[in-house]
Amino acid sequence: MSRTKGLVVAALAVLVAGPLAGCGAGGSADSLTLYNGQHPQTTAALVAAFERDTGISVVVRNNDEETLANQLVAEGSRSPADVIYTENSPPLEALVDEGLLAKVDPKTLARVPARYSSPVGRWVGVSGRISVVVYNTSLVHPSEVPTSVLDLARPRWRGRLALAPGETDFQPIVTSVEHADGKQATLRWLDGLKANAGGHIVPNNETVTSMVDSGQAAIGIIDQYYWYRARADQASSTSHSAIATLAPGDPGYVLDVSGAGVVRSSRHQAAAQSFLAFLTSPTAQHIIGSTASFEYPLATGAPPARGQPPIDRLHPDPISVAELGDGSGAVALLQEAQLL
Repeated sequence: MSRTKGLVVAALAVLVAGPLAGCGAGGSADSLTLYNGQHPQTTAALVAAFERDTGISVVVRNNDEETLANQLVAEGSRSPADVIYTENSPPLEALVDEGLLAKVDPKTLARVPARYSSPVGRWVGVSGRISVVVYNTSLVHPSEVPTSVLDLARPRWRGRLALAPGETDFQPIVTSVEHADGKQATLRWLDGLKANAGGHIVPNNETVTSMVDSGQAAIGIIDQYYWYRARADQASSTSHSAIATLAPGDPGYVLDVSGAGVVRSSRHQAAAQSFLAFLTSPTAQHIIGSTASFEYPLATGAPPARGQPPIDRLHPDPISVAELGDGSGAVALLQEAQLL
């Protein structure tokens, strides 16, 4: 089986048996198949608006972004997918390396600052999130919150840290730390995180957020939208946690880009390109910025993320999507540290 570099899924659980209606040689040009690795709620709102505006129907296949990227590699030119939409840039970069994504319409790329899209024009940035520290306000005073992600490996956090190393959101942080400090320093940092997390190593950022809020853990590292979504689901008076950004430029302060690309083998190239154009349109960017997505719209002139500081006031590590790459280096380090 061909394997996408940087992805940790070793094999496909399910292979597609055949194209869905509207996606084969005899399919309708008025339908698309979307491989969706983004949060289903966000995508559902965007797809509904696209279908209403264009009359093009979209069949959505939701799964983890790594699984979907691996599936595209395994399927090759037989894939029924027309578009892939991911939470993070590394799976898209991996697909670029495999030659599986088509060029994006230049007009679509022009809507988004170039730093948020494929360096070679094979996918377009749609939304973003920033990595933050989440802490329990009863267990950690704001003055105690680390200003560097490296501090989370210090002994003072032993038994107090919740960590989701298998989350694809964590891989860009690992890449950023290695980019700043080198492989050996990153391995020492990961060893410290593993020791501090102990029995609090969990499968996802939703669990990290919940554990910190409930006091099962004192602190964690997540993308900010997990905290905003959790808070929106409960009365603010019952929240026992807060988030804080790290110091400007810290390697743990990463802006993760969610993007979309047209599958090169798609038989519906024009419709697929129209979906990418829609994702960067004012309508879609308003949906992202004003709903429970709690992500940052990335198109030029887009509204700010709901209830959050404007993106131009953020000061993340300037690491580029090209430097974040396909995630293979981060996966190798996490495996060497026995966190995967």
